[in-house]
Amino acid sequence: MKQIFKNVREKLVAKYLDSNSSKNTKKFKPRFKARIRKNKQILGRNINSLFDWIKGAELVELKKCNTNEDPVRPELDNVFRRSYGRKIYGVKYGGEIHAVMCFAYTNQIPKDIDELDKFSHDAYLQSAQRDQNIGKIAIAYTVWSKKKGGGKLIVKEVFKKIKKSNHLNRLVTLSPLTEMAKKFHSRNGAKLLQINETTQNFEYKIL
Repeated sequence: MKQIFKNVREKLVAKYLDSNSSKNTKKFKPRFKARIRKNKQILGRNINSLFDWIKGAELVELKKCNTNEDPVRPELDNVFRRSYGRKIYGVKYGGEIHAVMCFAYTNQIPKDIDELDKFSHDAYLQSAQRDQNIGKIAIAYTVWSKKKGGGKLIVKEVFKKIKKSNHLNRLVTLSPLTEMAKKFHSRNGAKLLQINETTQNFEYKIL
């Protein structure tokens, strides 16, 4: 008899606990759903904010940049970056520059800054003698972003600009030997062209 009462009591306790658990679940379920909805709304607003600035940004040519912000080649001054046809491009939004990319135009692929200087100088002189545009290869030798999404955006915008060019047929980087540079260019569609002593070259296919 005691065993029977014991079994009945255990069943009643179990049923009570199940009932309470069900009530608590029902009680917190709407609250949980509301929290999910709120998080989705916040995430949606953040994503929209990101895309809003990207849609409103424009690629502009710069006369100078803050070289101290350059994480790759801060030692190169603005005179170097603007000599012999070299250019500085920036992504501009709301009156501010959020990403920067610097270029040299050559007819050969450089393996270091000395070769980049020499090759862009040669291409510049050749173009002056022949009254043509400078070089056939755009060499991106540094890029940095101050706003999330800026690096990817400037690569995309520069790619479109070079593709429309009537004399440039290749877009190649002169990147440092870092995993960060490898991941950045690989994520944006570039292929590793070659690894040099102190640099690596990636190529974005134009044609």
